[in-house]
Amino acid sequence: MGEILVGACSWTDRQLVSSGWYPRGRRDAEGRLRHYASRLPVVEVDSGYYALPSRRNSELWVERTPDGFRFDVKAFSLLTGHPTRPQALPADLRTRAPSGPRAPVSGALLDAVWARFAEAVEPLRATGRLGAVLFQFPPWFAPGAPAERVLEDCAERTAGWPLAVEFRHPGWWEAGRAEETRALLSGLGATAVGVDMAQGLGGSMPPVAPVSRPALAVVRFHGRSRAWGRGSKEDRFRHDYDVAELASWVPRLRRAARQTDELHVLFNNCCADAAVRAAETMRSLLTRPCR
Repeated sequence: MGEILVGACSWTDRQLVSSGWYPRGRRDAEGRLRHYASRLPVVEVDSGYYALPSRRNSELWVERTPDGFRFDVKAFSLLTGHPTRPQALPADLRTRAPSGPRAPVSGALLDAVWARFAEAVEPLRATGRLGAVLFQFPPWFAPGAPAERVLEDCAERTAGWPLAVEFRHPGWWEAGRAEETRALLSGLGATAVGVDMAQGLGGSMPPVAPVSRPALAVVRFHGRSRAWGRGSKEDRFRHDYDVAELASWVPRLRRAARQTDELHVLFNNCCADAAVRAAETMRSLLTRPCR
């Protein structure tokens, strides 16, 4: 069975910082990360979606974490086709920003952003800390030839990186297409990302843990808020997993772990300390002997 690493989708979320999970004396930037890494073995850098990460921060993260710790870095919004505010770009690139939310992005801007993102994550990759680079595509990224061309380009640009792909359009994992999607990602050398979320909504993804790459599998727990897709971030992700909800996933996670070298289980219900508490509970459940 592959190694199972369980963590949260942020260690800097302001609600987590103010929740009391970090002890006195460990609430500065360095102290928070060192404390987090002493409790959990993997974390997602969700801030990479909102602004391009910096190489210097990656170097500091390497210094502040032990060997074997993993960072899963979320790709910048422009690289996954999400609307991106000009202010989110580095100052020297803002004049090249698209004119509107769905306006085309120039090839020159896209190339520049790719290059800077690659430079930023290189210290993590070089030291073995880069667990995955997560490309989370938007709900309108539907199955079909245009999307497959985007995925092929993404795979080419990330050659040598641990690429992971999360879809938000349910069609990718519906029963009649799931195997085709898994085979597509496998052929591109990409990790398929499974999710847990509220069911019965228009954009609900099925609760599956697909394995498309023998080196790594990823499952992200978004919580089960009925406000998914609307309202504030806190509304969309507010959920406190109970033990029964987590335990129901244990057989699926163990099956996935038997097919891969490493499995990352990440909690994105980032309200107060709900995500880190759920992660610690899930670790405990997964270390219990199988019945």
